[in-house]
Amino acid sequence: MKLIGMLDSPYVRRLAICMKLLKLDFEHESISVFRAYDQFAKINPVVKAPTLVADNGTILMDSTVILQYLATLAGPTPLFPTQADAALRAARLTGLALAACEKSVQIVYERNLRPQDKQHEPWVERVRTQLFAAYAELERELGKGPLPDSQEQFTAADVTVAVAWQFTHMLLPDTVSKADHPQLEKFSAFAASLPVFKDTPAE
Repeated sequence: MKLIGMLDSPYVRRLAICMKLLKLDFEHESISVFRAYDQFAKINPVVKAPTLVADNGTILMDSTVILQYLATLAGPTPLFPTQADAALRAARLTGLALAACEKSVQIVYERNLRPQDKQHEPWVERVRTQLFAAYAELERELGKGPLPDSQEQFTAADVTVAVAWQFTHMLLPDTVSKADHPQLEKFSAFAASLPVFKDTPAE
């Protein structure tokens, strides 16, 4: 299998970390959807990261869709809880973390890609409010516990939460207060100390 995309994308990094935790054999091609658009388009004409090229050549995209497929290859694993309550909490954490990623990306794109005279501040403020709400909800959810205390206990939801928090603070370092989110900050720091996160740094 091949994973296509840059690790500065939280969606690509989320997937790469999960694939390593699943001990799946894959090749990572770090191709940018911006700087290498034509090269990416030759692999996937939709030019969407992450892209997974399955062993039979089938092209998949969207990190959640790809994880659903990979779950069928991995068999039973702590990465994907199957007990109802645990699965519900994982879905809750994943949805909030992905929303935070989405809102972070929207702010970055608005600030960095749209001309300044075309930027619409009320819309940016609305997105920022949604970003704050996602992290406030995640902070509350993490406070309910339990949280993993080893790499082997991580679920895909745990990976997504840590990657999202690290991504937001990499690109929007002064936007979301670390002091106001001690659970997220502590959990993210713990995740960053684990071998699989260290081996999969944001580029």
